[in-house]
Amino acid sequence: FQETPRQDPWVPGPHGRPPWPQSALAPPRQGPQIADGLSPPAPQPSPPIFRLTHRAEFLYARDGRTERRKTLLVQARRRGDTGLGIGAGFTATKKIGNAVIRNRAKRRLKAACQALLPRLGVVGINYVFIARADTATCDWARLLDDMESALLSVAAAP
Repeated sequence: FQETPRQDPWVPGPHGRPPWPQSALAPPRQGPQIADGLSPPAPQPSPPIFRLTHRAEFLYARDGRTERRKTLLVQARRRGDTGLGIGAGFTATKKIGNAVIRNRAKRRLKAACQALLPRLGVVGINYVFIARADTATCDWARLLDDMESALLSVAAAP
């Protein structure tokens, strides 16, 4: 008695049930792909964003361009080095609320910054985002609009 190998060996699934034959899994395609004209263009790599952590970096940005909006304040200044990405710092003063509110405001600023800074930020500039009284409680779309308009105004300045 000689056992013949099965044509389609089964891949065991959860609970021992075979969900599909292994031959159903197509191997990944290799080599160049044919352009079908429907694929979106390859995304451009976003510039690296690093955090400002030292007090001197915040003080340096303070002497640059400032844009005020209802929900935030943005300070920006070009660094001496060119390149190496975009610097971003976040702060909230005690006058906007207790530690819980200040932390919530900074988390919202960081999330908005992640969404907008790769697209609107300029490489070689340090940005400091300062929370205001409405940052923690305003509508998310309002915060994004305010940050976008502030970043555009800072970028347009000489």
